[in-house]
Amino acid sequence: MGKYFGTDGFRGEANKNLTFEHAVKIGRFLGWYYGTNMGKKAKVVIGKDTRRSSYMFEYALCTGLMASGADAYIMHVTTTPSVAYITRIDDFDCGIMISASHNPYYDNGIKLLNSKGEKMEEETLLKVEDYIDGKLEIPVAERDGIGRTVDYVAGRNRYIGYLISMSKYSFKGVKVGLDVANGAAWQIAKGVFDALGAKTYVINDSPDGFNINTDCGSTHIEHLQKFVVDNGLDIGFAYDGDADRCLAVDEKGNVITGDHIIYMYGVYMKERGKLLNNKVVATIMSNFGFFKALDKVGIEYDKTNVGDKYVYENMIKTGNRIGGEESGHIIFSKYATTGDGILTSLKIMEVMLAKEKPISERAAPMVKYPQVLKNVKVKSKPEAKNDPDVQKAVSDVEAALGSDGRILLRESGTEPVIRVMVEAGSDAECEKYVDQVIDVIRAKGHII
Repeated sequence: MGKYFGTDGFRGEANKNLTFEHAVKIGRFLGWYYGTNMGKKAKVVIGKDTRRSSYMFEYALCTGLMASGADAYIMHVTTTPSVAYITRIDDFDCGIMISASHNPYYDNGIKLLNSKGEKMEEETLLKVEDYIDGKLEIPVAERDGIGRTVDYVAGRNRYIGYLISMSKYSFKGVKVGLDVANGAAWQIAKGVFDALGAKTYVINDSPDGFNINTDCGSTHIEHLQKFVVDNGLDIGFAYDGDADRCLAVDEKGNVITGDHIIYMYGVYMKERGKLLNNKVVATIMSNFGFFKALDKVGIEYDKTNVGDKYVYENMIKTGNRIGGEESGHIIFSKYATTGDGILTSLKIMEVMLAKEKPISERAAPMVKYPQVLKNVKVKSKPEAKNDPDVQKAVSDVEAALGSDGRILLRESGTEPVIRVMVEAGSDAECEKYVDQVIDVIRAKGHII
């Protein structure tokens, strides 16, 4: 990871860690790099979520792009996966999404996508950072070389049409609840479900610039749980701020996690002979019950580091077709280059309708194990993690759990923290083993 861009873009509090000036410079560099630097005029497409600051960053990026001679195509409020799709389909040099995903409204972020709609290469991001830090000089455009903005809401409409075409079934007669998190799915999700014939019930669809993700969406799914049960709905879907994630709620009000989704769709693909390599992709943070359920049905799996970036890299390298994270960031590599919350919800509908059974039955074989995760502030993450006595404590827990649970010790990527996680048959057992390891970390003097 670079100085500004992490695994999910340049993110920070608006006009504090991520400023208007940063956005102008990013636009300036991209306009030049994909344009004058390559002997042509660059074409860049931009989308944003509903945060108040997204408008500021949109105009700042456009200013920088036009000053460097690029044309900026504006999709307005739209989802991250829609920008990825349009970047690829309409031959843009790159795409930009303005969003801080599931973060509160005062944060924002700038995600950069390459011409294939994938996360931009590290090499290019480092060059952007060099320009931000004044290590590069680039010319401004003049006269007829100056760029322009183009209203490109047509791109969003094309994406909506693509989603509708993805469904193999009519949703007529199905009662569906949608929590759009006052975010990017606000103007898209309902239209897709309505077009497919569902009886659609929507909550948290009145964005005001400040209420994105506030007590709603996939990070506060308890509201959708109640809504589905109270209204007798067949299923519900909750998205995050930029709609690249989806969690579901079954007809009984139970949460369908990302692990459940990968399990259900993996089994569905296997039943039809469509699961290439007989394998799915998950991260090391997927629940132990997920892996046990896959073992029972004979489906193999790859485990990656935490982050959809690593899941997608694995899928491109191996040809695996489905992967994702427990948080609901699911990638269907045949259809998309990023997690796509609305596409995920359509795929869940497909599983439910194909077997004509409630989604609770399809998810039931994956039983989630109790989990306890504790964060420990330490002086040095590598020293704490690699301490021989700490490693022995972890090994002792592994031996005690055997095949009935697991322990995971990992370093935080952003904080001076070691994360200790145990999954076992009961909460009490999890607590006991987590504390057992933390006691050793403390005794060895690693804790701040």
